[in-house]
Amino acid sequence: MNEIKHIIAVASGKGGVGKSTTAVNLALALKALGNTVGLLDADVYGPSQQLMLGVAADVRPQQQGEHLLPVMAHGLKTMSMGYLVNDRTPMVWRGPMAGGALAQMLEQTLWQELDYLVIDMPPGTGDIQLTLSQKASVSGAVIVTTPQDIALVDAQKGIEMFRKVDVPILGIIENMAVHICSQCGHREHIFGEHGGERIAADYGVPLLASLPLTLSIREQTDAGRPTVIAEPDSEVTAIYLEAAAAVQKALLLRGQGDGVVCHFPEITISDD
Repeated sequence: MNEIKHIIAVASGKGGVGKSTTAVNLALALKALGNTVGLLDADVYGPSQQLMLGVAADVRPQQQGEHLLPVMAHGLKTMSMGYLVNDRTPMVWRGPMAGGALAQMLEQTLWQELDYLVIDMPPGTGDIQLTLSQKASVSGAVIVTTPQDIALVDAQKGIEMFRKVDVPILGIIENMAVHICSQCGHREHIFGEHGGERIAADYGVPLLASLPLTLSIREQTDAGRPTVIAEPDSEVTAIYLEAAAAVQKALLLRGQGDGVVCHFPEITISDD
């Protein structure tokens, strides 16, 4: 853990907004910019990075003493609950057990030197998020949302949660911002318009990227070759690269360009 310069949490207030797709493409974009990058799938109940990275279902991490060796995928050092259990095995766990599983994957994986560890968080504001804030020195969080009002309401809760535990918000990534018809080129804002811009302005954080609702993004991640790998010269990949560069810049502006991060206090819950 001491050899990781920056830990970046990719989070959302609700599921279904493309958080895991964003996390894997952001990690690959940071690697494309010349960094050494790890990816931790912290969604203990519904891990998806194994499929998105194209790692075979029977792959298990090797051990070195008490540590797990990360699984290499597309040049990323990765760890996921999906590597440790059968894909049909449900994680019927209470919160403390899920938090303990995250702590073990985070602390007992032999990450070695990393410029960035991207953590694909589960949706919501529960035990996993609190455990991460306690166990790791988080450099910042990236909030993923769609433009629709119901997603924005939940994204606000995610932002407020990270603020309560003193984790900086690096910016907003808006998914499914606009649909462009593949036949006629007509642009239609199916889920609303300018939602990401509004929430970014409300909280005084940058809008890192606004991504289109594109069939290829879904097809490529389902096939285990995320967009940054499958189409490195595409317009969508250029957006992910811009977002990764903006994340690096945000950390630099916060005085964390040299890998110095803040250590946060233990979390206490009160009725205030």
